[in-house]
Amino acid sequence: MLIADKIVITDASCFITLDKIDGIHLLHSLYKQVITTPEIAAEFGKRLPDWVEVNAVLNRDLLYDYAETVDIGEASAMVLATEIRADLLIIDDAKARRFAKKLELNITGTIGVILSAKLNGIIPAVKPYIIKIQETNFRISDWLTLQILKEAGE
Repeated sequence: MLIADKIVITDASCFITLDKIDGIHLLHSLYKQVITTPEIAAEFGKRLPDWVEVNAVLNRDLLYDYAETVDIGEASAMVLATEIRADLLIIDDAKARRFAKKLELNITGTIGVILSAKLNGIIPAVKPYIIKIQETNFRISDWLTLQILKEAGE
């Protein structure tokens, strides 16, 4: 089931975290088109699935401007999201999320992807994924964990 044929751009943290918990397929199950940048692909450090499209940012000046505030991968994701008018940007870093909101980008995080997968019937439960994430170096607060489980009806 594709969520409203959304075109999404994802940062490296989403790829890395979902890969660690064997959940990278959730992106493909949820979204019509998953796009990232060469900077993010390099940061991921592994071969991306064939269904991930890698597009370079056209406005390099804007990329370097944004990179003064956030890391180059996050900056590239934000510039590309603006350039192609992506429906959604998946980004986890708190500072980058604040910057993306200032740019009026529609954002979610890796945990939001997992919640969407549950709410769209792709996975039966969020909790097993949350438990796996807590076993990685991905930081998720107790408050957010409780909120997500509540929203998921678990």
